[in-house]
Amino acid sequence: MLRAELDAIDIKILRELQHDGRMTNVELAERVGISAPPCLRRVRKLEEAGVIEGYSAILNGPKLGYDLVAFCLVGLKRQSEADLKSFASLAQGWPIVREAWMVSGDSDFLLRCTAENLATFQDFVIEVLTANEHVDTVRTMLTIRQVKKLGLVEV
Repeated sequence: MLRAELDAIDIKILRELQHDGRMTNVELAERVGISAPPCLRRVRKLEEAGVIEGYSAILNGPKLGYDLVAFCLVGLKRQSEADLKSFASLAQGWPIVREAWMVSGDSDFLLRCTAENLATFQDFVIEVLTANEHVDTVRTMLTIRQVKKLGLVEV
């Protein structure tokens, strides 16, 4: 499903669900101005088309003991497809890495990391990242505070 195939009601549904994915179908239907059965059909169509990938809870990291958020810019020694795939695969297994992006520019990967504290993050950087055979450079950025948090895409 391409964006051009989404009508105004579909866009309203996506906005509402991105804001609150726990609401009932009846509540969603009221908010977008249609009755419940067609609303449910539209949501299912959006799910089947992959526009809606899933539903999850947004957790408060500090309340769970994860007080540190940091970003790592990782440069590899070589940018061969095999090395890029290998590093990407390794990143999947690192719990401290919550998001990993292959990027262009001076670095090859951008990692968003969440840790209990600075010592845990430092251990990861020293013992895992910089010790990795593919890694050439690691630049880290500790966050001070989050100043904006929206849904993943604007609809």
